[in-house]
Amino acid sequence: MNNKLVINYTPGPTFLHKLSGFTKVFLFLVMTVAIISTFDIRLLIPLLIINIIEIVSMKPNYKPIIFMFLLSFIMVTVIGNIMLLLVSPDAGLNNVGANHILWQGPGRLYISKELLWYIFVTFIKRTTSFASVIAFALMTTPSEFAAGLNKCGLPYKVCTIISLAYRTIPDIANDFINIRNSMMMRGVELTGKRTSLWNKLKNTVVLLVPLIFTAFGKVGNIANAMDLRGYGKHKKRTWYAEKEPTKNDKLIRTLVILLLLGTIYYIVVYRFVNPWPAKFWCPWLTREEIQVINPIDTIFFIEWFRK
Repeated sequence: MNNKLVINYTPGPTFLHKLSGFTKVFLFLVMTVAIISTFDIRLLIPLLIINIIEIVSMKPNYKPIIFMFLLSFIMVTVIGNIMLLLVSPDAGLNNVGANHILWQGPGRLYISKELLWYIFVTFIKRTTSFASVIAFALMTTPSEFAAGLNKCGLPYKVCTIISLAYRTIPDIANDFINIRNSMMMRGVELTGKRTSLWNKLKNTVVLLVPLIFTAFGKVGNIANAMDLRGYGKHKKRTWYAEKEPTKNDKLIRTLVILLLLGTIYYIVVYRFVNPWPAKFWCPWLTREEIQVINPIDTIFFIEWFRK
């Protein structure tokens, strides 16, 4: 099992690894719909716990997972929230519906309890989405992914393209390393403190040219091999990676159907029949305390045109 890129190319030994491709794809799609449908922390935290349990149960290599999480945390959460504080401190008022100011800065810069709650909920939502994708990538091989998508109704030619795209990732990574080492042996500076940032970027662009041509060459070889074997002649095809559903598959599918029904119930009741007055549920606010704000009215540069 290859976990260096958080993508498995051979089935693993755990309970989740042994599920069929359709069960894994069905679980991932319903989980994605459930995460997208809500900003309610009362639902996001149980979904996050479920995804973390899935990841831990597969006993993965945690180093690439932690690296990707920290990278996304710094790029999206830290930098994004700094920009949010500078550009739109009213995000808490717009989405939570109240404004209890904790710190007042110069001008329109301030921090409120609702802004911190907004940042916390969005962080939990992003983390839940990240954990869901990682869990799906760890449990599913490219062939199982393609077979599961095909059983969901996607044309098998599209599924094959997705499977091939997954399988070429390690080949492209190896080609990148080989080309980089060859260029460095010829005296091209790609690393080191003596080389300026501009030269590193310029040499990296030069490195990408042979990498792109190598990738296109492999695509042509794969296409010719598939044509010679008569690929695409029939309207349907079978998948060697798709297994017959077992008792575990039926159990997981039943639980996923219950999750789907619960998601539909939540959307219908709490988004249409009896919606919460604000976009984000907040534990210290009641319905009567929530202010309904038009987000356009809080965009600071619109005030220039009203003067």
